[in-house]
Amino acid sequence: MSTDITCKAAVAWEPHKPLCIETITVAPPKAHEVRIRTLASGVCGSDSSVLKQIFYSKFPVILGHEAVGVVESVGPEVTSIKPGDKVIPLSIPQCESCRACKSSNSNFCAKNDMGARSGLMADMTSRFTCKGKTVYNLMGTSTFTEYTVVADIAVAKIDPQAPLETCLIGCGFATGYGGAVNTAKNH
Repeated sequence: MSTDITCKAAVAWEPHKPLCIETITVAPPKAHEVRIRTLASGVCGSDSSVLKQIFYSKFPVILGHEAVGVVESVGPEVTSIKPGDKVIPLSIPQCESCRACKSSNSNFCAKNDMGARSGLMADMTSRFTCKGKTVYNLMGTSTFTEYTVVADIAVAKIDPQAPLETCLIGCGFATGYGGAVNTAKNH
């Protein structure tokens, strides 16, 4: 059984303020959750937009949604991922059963972290605490931390032989690729 992990994270305590490197506690994963040791994280304009309050988030929050890591532990009922797997956390989960996931025109899964449970896991709680306070997650990923907990439907398992330094594909890549293929019709 997993236990709490104490680690470092970049915490945004409030809007319009710098991130603070803090010691946080990361609770073990619950049912259908995976705890990941973050090895590398990208920085996206969305992170700055949260701090500027262009994008909504509860505070305090751990930002970041582009990363690569290794599974540290899994919660009950997780069957497709195991400790030691190399993974990429997904800011948009893939439940494979909702209307959007089944559509060929969208991948904006209905089980995303935007809306009513923003900053919380599916059970409406957080896995992060710092200085006795709940710390919220961003987009179900929160990768500006040494360890994070994500839903098992928000994890892409990668080839165990793949060098990790080639596995961090952030929003910039997806945006550029999408623009080239869909707008410029450059195949």
